[in-house]
Amino acid sequence: MTAYANFPGSRPRRLRTTPTMRRMVAETRLDPANLILPAFVREGIDAPVAISAMPGVHQHTLDTLRKAAVEAVSAGVSGIMLFGVPEDGKKDARATAGTDPDGILQVALRAVREEVGDELVVMSDLCLDEFTDHGHCGVLDADGRVDNDATLERYAEMAQVQADAGAHVVGPSGMMDGQVGVIRDALDQTGHEDVSILAYTVKYSSAFYGPFREAVGSSLTGDRKTYQQDPANARESLRELALDLAEGADMVMVKPAGPYLDILAKVAESVDVPVAAYQISGEYAMIEAAAEKGWIDRDKAILESLTGIRRAGAQMILTYWATEAAQWLGHGRG
Repeated sequence: MTAYANFPGSRPRRLRTTPTMRRMVAETRLDPANLILPAFVREGIDAPVAISAMPGVHQHTLDTLRKAAVEAVSAGVSGIMLFGVPEDGKKDARATAGTDPDGILQVALRAVREEVGDELVVMSDLCLDEFTDHGHCGVLDADGRVDNDATLERYAEMAQVQADAGAHVVGPSGMMDGQVGVIRDALDQTGHEDVSILAYTVKYSSAFYGPFREAVGSSLTGDRKTYQQDPANARESLRELALDLAEGADMVMVKPAGPYLDILAKVAESVDVPVAAYQISGEYAMIEAAAEKGWIDRDKAILESLTGIRRAGAQMILTYWATEAAQWLGHGRG
């Protein structure tokens, strides 16, 4: 026994005594409304195709995509981010399938809007990489380098067709300089002033994208280090942030989420617009793989990882567990 009768006078453990007490004093709350579901839709298939590196995630047909959208609405998820996977024969150097009004991504946008209307915020990935035969996020110059300004012209076209197809939000993810401003001008000049831009403001060149390559049937050769950010840099993120805001971004994103929580916190502290974070394929795959081995409790690890991203400042989290986690949260498991 201590000689001090009232030691310790402050006992933080008093506020941890019961589940109800812990819930009452929780500083961070995770809600289905915080979640956005990324979804892949593939052209030319008549049944969903499992993604081996992402257990439980599939490349959808249009019909199963519609069902996934309805399930997301029922669970209370706020948004869905669509990625199109064209047939290999439709890929070319300029990603023309990406701006074809009848391309798979535009068809999927129309299908989802038809199915759920405004009950989900329907978002579209605005990038060329899924549609190029070289797999890069832009068009290449004569020396095989990504041509920033020529790529912006393609982004402007893509923004228009995605908005025409029904996207509430476009998500430029290619990390081209000036992309937000060009896209904003293209949308405004074509009568799409109400379409929002979720800027992939901070997108690092990450090893954790690996499973995503399978998910979108990537044709990438080489890497994207000349346009995605260097993981060693932090101040650079705030420079990118200032530029995107000046160009008219409505929302900003940090990607990946888990390995860059410090960057997410810096961004969240610096802005007065909504902040998103993308819990990417590699983050998903690690938890699923460890859980399959019996090394961690899958469900608890999922909720802990999402809570950490929310605590760091993300108001919106893109996660492949969006619908499942939202269902748990709706039943009081958060």
